[in-house]
Amino acid sequence: MLIWLQFIACTAAIVYSGSRLSRYGDIIAEKTGMGRLWVGALLVAMVTSLPELISGVSAVTAFDLPEIAVGGVIGSCMFNILVIALVDALTGRKSMHGDLNEGHVLSAGFGILMLGLITLNLCVGAVLPSLGWVGISSVLFILLYLLAMRVIFLYNKKKIAEHIRELAREYRYKRYSLKRAVLLYALNAAVIVAAAAYLPELGARIAETTGLTQTFVGSFFIALATSLPEVVVTVAAVRMGAVDLALGDLFGSNLFNVAILAIDDFAYTKGPILAAVSGHHVVIAAAAIAMTATAIIGLTYRQIKKSAFLAWDSIGILAIYIVGQVILFTLGR
Repeated sequence: MLIWLQFIACTAAIVYSGSRLSRYGDIIAEKTGMGRLWVGALLVAMVTSLPELISGVSAVTAFDLPEIAVGGVIGSCMFNILVIALVDALTGRKSMHGDLNEGHVLSAGFGILMLGLITLNLCVGAVLPSLGWVGISSVLFILLYLLAMRVIFLYNKKKIAEHIRELAREYRYKRYSLKRAVLLYALNAAVIVAAAAYLPELGARIAETTGLTQTFVGSFFIALATSLPEVVVTVAAVRMGAVDLALGDLFGSNLFNVAILAIDDFAYTKGPILAAVSGHHVVIAAAAIAMTATAIIGLTYRQIKKSAFLAWDSIGILAIYIVGQVILFTLGR
C-alpha cells in the first residue's frame, strides 16, 4: 500500500505542474510570436517529456533497470498517440481536424521513422556496430531529432503569413510578462523533474510485489505516470482552444522521447541499451508506429464532422493501443 501511495503522490505532483505548463506555454507562444505548432513541438514537448528523461536516466544509472527505462520511453510514445483520441473526444461532435496546422504530419512522419529504427534495433541490435558502449543508432536518433526540429522550423517560416494573421488578433495574456511566464514555466518544470526521478525505483518495487515483468510495468505504469504532463497539457490546451499546441506537444514529445532513449544509452555504460532489453518491446514500438500512421491518415483525410463520439481514426488508435497492451501483458505472464 505504501508503494502505491508513493506512486500516486509522484503522479499527483506531475499532474499539478503539468496542468500549469499549457497556459504558460501558450503565453510564451503569444509573447514571442513563435506560434503554437513550434512552441508545442519544441518547448512544451521538451518539458512534458522531462519525466521520461529523468526517470530513464535514473533507472539505468541509480538502479540498473534498462527494461524500465526502455519500456517507459516506448510506452510513452504509444500513450501520447492515444491522447489524440482524448483530444477528439473533448471537441464534441465537431472534428478536431478542420482547423489543424498540416505541419503536424511532419512531426508524426519523423516519429514513425524513429520508432521504425527502434524496432529494427530491437530485432537485430546484437549485430549492429557500436561506438564504445553506445549503439550507433543512438547517435542517429539525436541527429534525426535535430533534423526534425529544423524541418518543422523551416515549415513554420514558410507559413509566416498565417502567423502574422494569428499575431494580429487581440492578445489574450496582456497581464503576463514574458519574463514571468518563463519563470513560472521553469518552476513547474522543476517539480516535474523532482517527482519523475523517484518513479523508476517505485516501478521496480511494483514489479517485485505484483509479479509483473519490468517490461510491462515500464511500458504501462511508468509510461502512464510520465505521460501525465502531456495528458494534462493537452486537456488544458484544448479547453483554451489551442488544439495546435496540444498536438504539437504530443507529436513533439514522441520525437524527444526517442532522443531520450539515446541519452539513456549514453548513461547505460554496460553496452547498447536496446541490445540489453527484452524483445517484447517490439510489440509496443510496432503498436506506436501503427497508431501514429492512423493519426497521419486522419490528419490528411480531415474528417470535418463525426458520426459518433469519436472519429474513425481515433477509434482505430484506441483499438491498436488496447490490443498492444493485451499482447504485452500476455507475453509477460
